Amino acid sequence: MGNYTLMHKDIPVIDVTIPEGSGTIIEIHDVHQIDHVPIGVNIANGKIWRQSLNSWWRNRRIPASRDGLRNLTEHPDFLDPDLLMEKCFGLSLSDQYWINPKKKSLNWSDINFFENEFSEDVGNILFGTPTEGELDLMSPDNTSDGWLKKKWKIIDGKRYLIKAGSAPAWQEPYNEVIATMIMGRLGIHHTPYTLITQDEYPYSICETFVTPNTELITAWYICQSEKRPNHVSVYQHYLACCEKLGVGNIVNEIDKMITLDYIIVNEDRHQNNFGILREVDTLEILGVAPIYDSGSSLWFDHLTHEIGSTKRLGCKPFKNKHDDQIKLVKSFDWLDLSRLKGIDEEIGELLKNAIYIDGQRRDEIIRALNVRIAKLEQIINNQSNIYSVDDIKDDVAKDIAYSGNK
Repeated sequence: MGNYTLMHKDIPVIDVTIPEGSGTIIEIHDVHQIDHVPIGVNIANGKIWRQSLNSWWRNRRIPASRDGLRNLTEHPDFLDPDLLMEKCFGLSLSDQYWINPKKKSLNWSDINFFENEFSEDVGNILFGTPTEGELDLMSPDNTSDGWLKKKWKIIDGKRYLIKAGSAPAWQEPYNEVIATMIMGRLGIHHTPYTLITQDEYPYSICETFVTPNTELITAWYICQSEKRPNHVSVYQHYLACCEKLGVGNIVNEIDKMITLDYIIVNEDRHQNNFGILREVDTLEILGVAPIYDSGSSLWFDHLTHEIGSTKRLGCKPFKNKHDDQIKLVKSFDWLDLSRLKGIDEEIGELLKNAIYIDGQRRDEIIRALNVRIAKLEQIINNQSNIYSVDDIKDDVAKDIAYSGNK
């Protein structure tokens, strides 16, 4: 029987039991610091809902949709994603929660991945790289989310996430760099991505924006922190939850995210790839997290002749169509689209050497992006097409339901 204390860096939070080999919390014992219970875990009358805590815990694992997961499950040592978390004590590079075994009584400073070396064995297996000898399972790859193939790596003492694309164009890494270009020109707070090539495949790479003293809280858990009334939209609910937590300037920051996603036709801005930052020890809300994870955009999985068409384009997180979601933007006063002048040439240079993107696809991406920019300019110039937040009518039927999709 595995008895642990859920820790928040050095702060004991809850004593729990996780039977060996189960990956499931079967019992909650003493609660030490209820204020440090993860945001989004349900608490009623001072009692923590075990089902809710289990959901939070299991969502830390590698998702079943992860590209390359079969490499883990078919490994001779059979690496079950449910059990890998225990092998690294639930540590991640996104927050400072972890489980401390009662029998060992470890120190966060000795094992956290921000300040200590970690193994690349799991990441290499996910990437299809052969491993020799006994596996070292102390890795943040055990607790990374998302469906694309990815792994963490220490480079010059810094923690970087390396992420692949998907067949046949392997376009997502290039899209991350294009989004970085656009946000840099428009002054949107973001984490920058660059491009690397390994074994003749492109990968995006970015440094973690989380520090040993901070953590990311995603929109999914922010929305779970309060019950949403049936008559309130997901958008309004998210703003209300952020305001209750004390997140400053939230409307303006969401305006910028929605605008970026409109320009690049991002199809996968789900509630687990945007959020806020919090200081661990004091629980002080530091503000909105920089925008990250924008690769599922620019018709990344569409045929070349479909680029530019909006017929099969999806949209998240607040509406299912970009033309509806852009109406949520309260103000474009911060936006100067003239700063994007010449970006088509910059993108052309980037894609000129793309391994799996030919000249026709490159030209169509650039043409379609220019059309999006021009269309956004028309929307801005025609303010009658834009509703203020106070004018938005609740349309629950069209809201994207809470999904937690990765």
